Amino acid sequence: MIQKIKEHIAAVEAFNAKSQEEVEQFRIKYLGKKGLLNIFFAEFKNVPNDQKKEFGQTINQLKTKATEKVASLKVSLSSDDDTKGIYGDLTRPGEPFELGSRHPISIVKNKIIDIFSRIGFNVSEGPEIEDDWHNFTALNLPEYHPARDMQDTFFIEKDPDVLLRTHTSSVQVRYMENNKPPIRTISPGRVYRNEAISARSHCFFHQVEGLYVDKGVSFADLKQTLQYFTTEMFGKSKIRLRPSYFPFTEPSAEVDVYWGLETETDYKMTKGTGWLEIMGCGMVDPNVLKNCNIDPKIYSGFAFGMGIDRIALLLHQIPDIRMFSENDIRFLEQFKSL
Repeated sequence: MIQKIKEHIAAVEAFNAKSQEEVEQFRIKYLGKKGLLNIFFAEFKNVPNDQKKEFGQTINQLKTKATEKVASLKVSLSSDDDTKGIYGDLTRPGEPFELGSRHPISIVKNKIIDIFSRIGFNVSEGPEIEDDWHNFTALNLPEYHPARDMQDTFFIEKDPDVLLRTHTSSVQVRYMENNKPPIRTISPGRVYRNEAISARSHCFFHQVEGLYVDKGVSFADLKQTLQYFTTEMFGKSKIRLRPSYFPFTEPSAEVDVYWGLETETDYKMTKGTGWLEIMGCGMVDPNVLKNCNIDPKIYSGFAFGMGIDRIALLLHQIPDIRMFSENDIRFLEQFKSL
């Protein structure tokens, strides 16, 4: 009988299972109420006295081996099931990941940067939380200029000297303070103004402003640069400059591009004129150069600025500026191919 139990111990040690059902059948066979262990324990009374000690030890060894085998197989098979539940059938072919898309603002901004980089403009960036000097004073805005009014500007903690920048011209001031001419840079970024939110305006939007300072820079250089930009950006080479006013440039102008009147959409966009206003520009005011420690008697320069959001609205015929900040996946997926 002892030899028979030892044979079962060897069988238990060699046993392996591929499923939880096989483990359960094994458990019932050895550890169940009608299992072999209970049968062997029932035979204990019939064993001779001189063999009872060895018999008992052998039965306990079988019980221990069977219990440990059941526990280890359950853990092993449970781990396999968890892995399969997480990863599924590992033999199946992989599924492609959904490709994302660039935001239309980023697409237009990158295109503008690429166009100006071809003619030597680098990219400069600055803080969105600015001080009065860089956002207003250095740019020749008098103390009581309307742009300083609380209805236009977001001030930080009611401190009149700390605010959210209202234009990226503040970046140009910082760049001129830290770099000597010749200067040729564009400054893209987000700006903030305390305006009512509607389909055509928002309290935050994106601008890119350009600056060129060197000896002998003229208005003709500005016009030629803008002519190049509109041709590359819109495929439209006809522009016009209308006199305007900006505190930091003199003379100043608004730039229109001739969009044409070929379709009904063109009539709607241009209000029947064929012309679209796209940016403001002008020659840098000498006072701005002085404020940035650049001698206006030696150097001159031009500056221009445009709204990236407005350009994106025009290029992609988007009817509502609020769509740029709503993160609607149905809207963003339309730009996957760009």
